[in-house]
Amino acid sequence: QVQVVESGGGLVQPGGSLRLSCAASGRTTSTYAMGWFRQGPGKERAFVAAISRSGGGIYYADSVKGRFTISRDGAKNTVFLQMNNLKPEDTAVYVCAASEMSLATRQSKFDYWGQGTQVTVSS
Repeated sequence: QVQVVESGGGLVQPGGSLRLSCAASGRTTSTYAMGWFRQGPGKERAFVAAISRSGGGIYYADSVKGRFTISRDGAKNTVFLQMNNLKPEDTAVYVCAASEMSLATRQSKFDYWGQGTQVTVSS
């Protein structure tokens, strides 16, 4: 059993920053590719960013390039999402996921999902 737990969401003003954290635990001998997705009000869940097992492969959605940075704690299954210059349209539930593949970006390729953390960008 693998558990994925996110933290770090909250309320922030436009232009502000937040850092989300995510930890996957359970099968500590395995290293997972990790990803972030988000679901805004009335929208479908969408890809935000992903990082490979090694950390050498990183992908972003066009909407967050240059503002968000995904990173991981070495070979540990802990990943971070640094979000800068936040906009109201970034308001969403941010969900972390783990994949047994070396790198994944499609939702169907992720095996384990967290419950999500709310990010609200508003003045």
